[in-house]
Amino acid sequence: MINNRLFAISVLLLIMQLPMLAQNNTNSPYTRFGYGQLADRSFGAGRAMGGIGYGLRSSRQINPMNPASYTSIDTLTFIFDVGASGQLSWFTDGSNKQHNMNGNIEYIAMEFPVSRRIAMSAGILPYSYVGYSFGSTQTQGSTSWGEIFKGTGGLNDFYVGLSMDIWKKRLSLGLNGGFLFGNITHYRNLSFTTGTAYSVTRERRIEVRDMKLDFGLQYTHPISAKENLIFGLTFSPANQLHAHTYNIQQVGTATSGYTSDTIRGQRLDIPNSIGFGASYVKTKKVTLAADVLYENWSNSQFFSEKGQFRNRVRIAGGGEWLPDYSSRSLLKRTSYRAGAHYTNSYLRVNNSEGSNIEGKGYDEYGASVGFGMPLIDNRSLLNISFEYVKVHPEVASMISEQYFRFTVNYTFNELWFFKRKVD
Repeated sequence: MINNRLFAISVLLLIMQLPMLAQNNTNSPYTRFGYGQLADRSFGAGRAMGGIGYGLRSSRQINPMNPASYTSIDTLTFIFDVGASGQLSWFTDGSNKQHNMNGNIEYIAMEFPVSRRIAMSAGILPYSYVGYSFGSTQTQGSTSWGEIFKGTGGLNDFYVGLSMDIWKKRLSLGLNGGFLFGNITHYRNLSFTTGTAYSVTRERRIEVRDMKLDFGLQYTHPISAKENLIFGLTFSPANQLHAHTYNIQQVGTATSGYTSDTIRGQRLDIPNSIGFGASYVKTKKVTLAADVLYENWSNSQFFSEKGQFRNRVRIAGGGEWLPDYSSRSLLKRTSYRAGAHYTNSYLRVNNSEGSNIEGKGYDEYGASVGFGMPLIDNRSLLNISFEYVKVHPEVASMISEQYFRFTVNYTFNELWFFKRKVD
């Protein structure tokens, strides 16, 4: 029998997560463009191993990056997973520097078996973040003015996933049906401190409510009784989002001039994406894995214009070592992880369609370490990861960024369907 109380608590926590996801988790000026900064969608062990997941299967942790992985769960187990992250960030354009610190609850999910061959998962995780605030003052002749730019919001993915073992616990298929939702607001204020010119305030808001699909496949090839090779493949189809955009402009004061316009029919897309991953696993000892992701952003329209984005590639790899699973020593039962990743930006910053001005992007390099510490029951885990990220722009005049990120993830692993016998 399903533990109804535990299920109700899990659903309640999922609902409570909704307002928390609206909080900012970045200060990057680059989030002024497109959908903002794309989120890392890996959980727990994968986060400390470079953000991998396509070829990972674990009976102890949830992996929404590949929905085919859900069938790896034990048929008596219920898993509840919640993660929070924070970061220190440094920005410089060569002459000016800025330092920020922020963080937030990042994701929440659960996973459970439906039958011996079918498993389900549900959760809320981020798709993108928007959060920035910067400004400047200028003087020309006898006229002085200042500009302020602010942005908040992001997109989130509420998913329900289903996975089926279709051949001898070696081949699994999976599907995540997601609801992509969120609001993104960009604000710009131009105010004159001298002269008679009116100040101008512009606000652009994007509201997204649409479906998102992710398909997954995993194949496990046994090498020996304790060693396996696992290959994973995922595909997410492109989608023309159901979105509303609003442009509001205020000139001078609310009494001297105010215009508001709701823009309809503006096209906003997300791209086809395909991911491939492979891993070598020695049970309860070693995991080595690598991922490649390709997203076809160049064909996606943003405000009914092409050319705002460029294709994105992400490459990541990492490993995990568990000294002695059966030891009484906590240090020997702790999993130690490390990884690295590279990705290019999907953005073309300051791109101008129909002109000779082509927007530039940036490359991102990152390295991570972490560990997974078993709790008293030796089933639940506390995962902690640390990551250093360097954002290197294509041209020197753009902003360079550095991040130190840390993530804490608690995986609650319960014998949900287990029935004790009474003599």
